[in-house]
Amino acid sequence: MDYSHIPVLANEVVEGLDPKPGKVFIDGTLGGAGHTRLLLEKGAQVYGIDQDPFVTSRTPELPGLTVLKGNYRDMVELMQETGISQVDGILLDIGVSSFQLDDASRGFSYHEDAPLDMRMSQEGLSAYEVINGYDPEEIAAILYEYAEERHSRRIARYIVEARQKKPIETTTELAALIKRAYPGQHARGIHPARRSFQALRIHVNDELGALKDGLQAAKTLIEPGGRLAVISFHSLEDRIVKQFVKGNNGFKPLTKRPVEATEEELEHNPRSRSAKLRVAERTEEDQE
Repeated sequence: MDYSHIPVLANEVVEGLDPKPGKVFIDGTLGGAGHTRLLLEKGAQVYGIDQDPFVTSRTPELPGLTVLKGNYRDMVELMQETGISQVDGILLDIGVSSFQLDDASRGFSYHEDAPLDMRMSQEGLSAYEVINGYDPEEIAAILYEYAEERHSRRIARYIVEARQKKPIETTTELAALIKRAYPGQHARGIHPARRSFQALRIHVNDELGALKDGLQAAKTLIEPGGRLAVISFHSLEDRIVKQFVKGNNGFKPLTKRPVEATEEELEHNPRSRSAKLRVAERTEEDQE
């Protein structure tokens, strides 16, 4: 499989991070290395981090790139192993990668039949364990908290009733079950399972917890005058980034509002529709 992808908000990321020869950056969510390649082209050195073993085992050798396997929430520890304690900038492109969505076997998509997995690291808790093991109240809470699914309790009830007969094993089984649980009509073109799958993915990978930890790690690693750029695809993620940057955490926001894709980019890359970029500069010290 070709795991490269079109980097979202590419020009805006490069402008925000201001890469130059001699500068050192971390791409905490390496993925297809789209953004990393742009930083390397400007002469920067990049440490690319990814928890997905598919990525770290298949990323091509690129001059100036060092690949590290792990979760970006552990950036400080990962960089200690390299001997680097301070960097000029960090990029976090949050969420699921295009190649993870396109690989049906990973279980992220409700369109393709696959085992219920959704683990980016391919380790730890899976969606199968959540759907077949959690109490209905826990399932409903996940769907509501991470996707604002207004029918969360009804969906959870349908899930528990179905799994009493047999385990729910595949993505299409779950998607069909959620569709049956949905009362009345749903928005045209939007599958009723979309929100639930998003919520499960966020929970399984502890994405919001990782983001909070990653922002704190960035505070430790970025030297004064360095830049932090975060691309989010979900309102909960963007809210966390906004509050962190504006919360006297030693960063000065360089984007008053989140930067979004232009109409031209949307034509070439529809997956950039929900992307929001925030850029901030590390200050000398935390603001009191």
